[in-house]
Amino acid sequence: MEPILKVNHLKKVFHQRGKRDVFAVENISFSLQPGEILGIVGESGSGKSTVAKLITRLVDPTEGEIILDGQDITHLKGTALKDAYGKLQMVFQNPVGSFDPRRTLGDGIGESLRNKGMSKVERRKKAAELLEQCGLDASYADRYPHQVSGGQCQRAAIARALAVDPKVLICDEATSALDVTVQKRIIELLRRLKEEKNLSYLFICHNLALVQEFCDRVLVMKDGGIVEEGTPDDVICNPQDEYTKMLVEAVL
Repeated sequence: MEPILKVNHLKKVFHQRGKRDVFAVENISFSLQPGEILGIVGESGSGKSTVAKLITRLVDPTEGEIILDGQDITHLKGTALKDAYGKLQMVFQNPVGSFDPRRTLGDGIGESLRNKGMSKVERRKKAAELLEQCGLDASYADRYPHQVSGGQCQRAAIARALAVDPKVLICDEATSALDVTVQKRIIELLRRLKEEKNLSYLFICHNLALVQEFCDRVLVMKDGGIVEEGTPDDVICNPQDEYTKMLVEAVL
């Protein structure tokens, strides 16, 4: 089976005037299979979020290639990149901050549909359907981000990501700002949506217990590189790398 996402020798160097270069990501290679949940763990500054920004092309890579559903998207720009976003979407850590505070959740969810030429009536209907799929009443389309809880806003953010029927969802610490009960419900929602829509997830997280419960495979990152990979049970219960051992011991 061909991977839905493949990253080859990805590297990102941030050049700072008058300062030393920062090697944020160094020679990273991995693949994501259709229907797989791949976890990426590591401490703050390990390069996890930079990997997400590189794959979604929010940041340009210094070297390497990103293959999405058989297409090289490493250097895409403009309309070609927008087309790629039809297959790849991201759910961010701060759901409230990811919406425009001056516009309703329904507007936010319908934005990508408007770009595709969908009429206002059709967008409203689709936004209502997506909200209901994500466990919210259709009336939430008329609410503003500050009028809902963090968990409700994250459900709306997931609905927005699903609007274009993507194949890959990147969750960048998507549950870390939520309390444990809400986090559990969001994970249940993601699990159900994966089955219903045959989604693949790149799940970036610092919560090892959550990764062990939710992911099929896990990569451990340190200083911009991958130091260990395997099934969550193997990596967490029998870590081989000293850094992974330290991460596991820190939560025991």
